[in-house]
Amino acid sequence: MNKTNAERFIAAYNQIDYSLRTIYDFKRSMSFSDVVRRSVVLNSVVRKYEEDLIDYGRLRNAIIHNGNKKYIIAEPHDNIVTKIEKLANLISEPPVAIDRVGNKEVITINHDMKIATAMELISRTGYSNLPIYDGEKLIGILNGRKLISVLGQKIGEKVNIQDYIMNTEVSTVVENMGDDYYFMLADEDLTIDDAMNYFENNRKLLIILITKNGKDTGKPLAIITAADIIDMKKILDVY
Repeated sequence: MNKTNAERFIAAYNQIDYSLRTIYDFKRSMSFSDVVRRSVVLNSVVRKYEEDLIDYGRLRNAIIHNGNKKYIIAEPHDNIVTKIEKLANLISEPPVAIDRVGNKEVITINHDMKIATAMELISRTGYSNLPIYDGEKLIGILNGRKLISVLGQKIGEKVNIQDYIMNTEVSTVVENMGDDYYFMLADEDLTIDDAMNYFENNRKLLIILITKNGKDTGKPLAIITAADIIDMKKILDVY
């Protein structure tokens, strides 16, 4: 037996309510509107559709008369039902980033590679983010934009750039880049929503490197960059 629009709406509403409370450990005593408001800073989908979700909370109360879940007094429009079901799906089962976005061909380099060799590799492959390993341990990521900044500093210091890039190891450049959190590690279950939140909450973040368990000794599986944000937003729009 097919469900009515009201039944579908209530099911999707309950799915959203349960998912947000479970994911973010909100108390059962909190109202739905408070759950939505507090989720705004934690979830990019809620952040984008905050006002819609608040309206759906009011509509839910209007559909169910006096708290009696068996007494439905209104049927929501087809478009409303379709949209809330989409949001329920996005919030409860968000798409996994590694399946939908990012560069899955990751080129790694050894810590003792010279800068000139790394620059040639960036030019030849078009990959501007090269994870640097010392044995099986990640020690940093050589980012093209960051590298240019370091070389600019050396020029300002009157350093012979030709000698510098030919004789300096890439590990030294990473050290010079400083601890400004321009990259982070994540495991293979990273969702698109979480990836977007990381970029939005840290404006200095340029790269997310995905390994199986999110550890710096794991094999790199994919790289997601800030440039992928547009694609991630499109994926969420049509998911």
